[in-house]
Amino acid sequence: MAYVKPLFDRNFLEYASYVIKDRAIPHIDDGLKPVQRRILHSLFEKDDGKFNKVANIVGHTMQYHPHGDASIYEALVNLANKDLFIDRQGNFGNIFTGDPASASRYIECRLLPLSREVLHNPDITEWEESYDGRNKEPRVFPAKIPVVLLLGAEGIAVGMSTRILPHNFVEVLRALRGRLLGEEILLFPDFATGGLIDVAEYADGNGKVLVRARLDTSDPKKIIVRELPFGCTTESLIAGIEEAARANKIKVSSINDFTTEQVEIEINLARGVHTAETVDALYAFTPCESSLSVNLLVIRGNQPEVLTVSQVIAHAAERLKEVLRQELKVEENRLKEKIFARTLERIFIEERIYKRIEEMKTAEAVTQAVYAGFVPFRAELDRELKDEDVETLLKIPIRRISQYDIQRMQEEMKELQQRLREVRRHLAQLTEYAVSFIDRILEKYGADYPRKTKIVSFTKVDVREAALRNLRLRYDKATGYLGYEVDGTTLFDVSTFDRVLCIRKSGTYSVFDVPEKIFVDKGMWWCGLADKDELAKTVFSILFRDDETGFPYIKRCQVEGWILNKGYSIIPEKCTMLAFTTQEDARIEVEYKPKPRLKVLEESFSLADYLVKGVKSGGVRLAGKEVKSARFVTP
Repeated sequence: MAYVKPLFDRNFLEYASYVIKDRAIPHIDDGLKPVQRRILHSLFEKDDGKFNKVANIVGHTMQYHPHGDASIYEALVNLANKDLFIDRQGNFGNIFTGDPASASRYIECRLLPLSREVLHNPDITEWEESYDGRNKEPRVFPAKIPVVLLLGAEGIAVGMSTRILPHNFVEVLRALRGRLLGEEILLFPDFATGGLIDVAEYADGNGKVLVRARLDTSDPKKIIVRELPFGCTTESLIAGIEEAARANKIKVSSINDFTTEQVEIEINLARGVHTAETVDALYAFTPCESSLSVNLLVIRGNQPEVLTVSQVIAHAAERLKEVLRQELKVEENRLKEKIFARTLERIFIEERIYKRIEEMKTAEAVTQAVYAGFVPFRAELDRELKDEDVETLLKIPIRRISQYDIQRMQEEMKELQQRLREVRRHLAQLTEYAVSFIDRILEKYGADYPRKTKIVSFTKVDVREAALRNLRLRYDKATGYLGYEVDGTTLFDVSTFDRVLCIRKSGTYSVFDVPEKIFVDKGMWWCGLADKDELAKTVFSILFRDDETGFPYIKRCQVEGWILNKGYSIIPEKCTMLAFTTQEDARIEVEYKPKPRLKVLEESFSLADYLVKGVKSGGVRLAGKEVKSARFVTP
């Protein structure tokens, strides 16, 4: 054990770290999980503008991803269906119906232009070895936009999980632009399936949202689903509606699915049922409405961290400026090298330095002649001459020297220097340059990404209020059974979500769910819905007898709280109930047992003379005489 426990602890920690960082949780810098990053890297490597077989891309990605082709294929299809970085050709499935994609050998893909503009730049990419050490793969892409908010993500790791909802492309970039300019812009999710969303509790990416299907209720006898809530397909939605119909929660006659490029599910209602009374039930009992909890967990600084949407935008703004700065520095160095090379070439040809090498006998002498020829012109050079520069000059063909065009060279140098000044101006004004980059991307691609999910405010439907009270609660006096499967006197209509309060003959009472069939005793005193608002208006008046003295008592009370299925007594111990009423204006008539010298055998009392007290009170004695019978009389 001394050996096994440390080994287990170390290996489990390494496994947990691997699952968190290298499989399940996206990185904040480029918003991608490792498998997505490797797929895009393979597409960049294979990109020639033409479509590639998905099977070829999957095979190519396997040299970077050590988890088999099935996970790569599924991730590629999901990423392609986001319509952000990958162009599709063939059957990639249907996000509305949930139909799967065709086999990888039948479908093709290629990169969309946006991916190169916002993700790809090998010159500034950080590289690391692949799992087998044979190749190099990007640690993260130098992304210029917050991809994690655009794609969304779901993942379960060891001891943690992430659920990030996708956001609208235009809104995210506008929020990024606003951040660069010192403005705060709120962001809310947007889904490819459309639908409605209530973001009151979104909490900047770490709360929850309510999503709903968009329903067409213009026909009083038919409901048409036009858009789906996030995470739902037509298949799962129809299955949920059918299940609710079988459970008698909604009444439909048929469901027809006409979905193609647009969602269209036709729900025909049963006879006597109308649209207005069914909509709430659809939201309450089917996937037409659901609540989504979100948790914005990402990898930042080589460790998992929970952030808000605003923090992701702030990070993306700084990341954008840093990536643009690196790109500008790379371009600046290349321009300086080009200008240096053109300057060398001009001096080499115009000053006829090449003539000096004609009489040289050795390669070393040729090189030294070139070096000596540039000595008078060192002031025109940005750096010292190197052997590599001399080699380049010596490779210039005679034809190019003889056809050297001074004017064209001057124009080219002017363009290079002008571009160099622009690059340096952008470096000095990096924020303005970043804003202009976002504006350019929005102008170029913004029209392709309209908002599809409508932001609204709605109250979550209470299933008890939406339930159809289509069951008849009956009581059989002869057998003492109560329930909607009992043959007897109908008390009232109920739903399966209602609860019932029952006062039995013995004076005990309890609250329970509407039963199919339950024994409540022969001679039940009262039964009603256990609705706290209604019971707050209901006063129970009970006449009972003390079994030891025989004296009559009156008790008036209300039932305000209970524990489900727990039995309570509405009268004290060793007492017997004589009468019960919920009427407010009743009178009490009491008949006493005849006894010697007892002149008054009957007496009447006003119910209103007695106060309403708590359900645990012992009651008020009506008289110090043995009672024969007692009853309530209503006028």
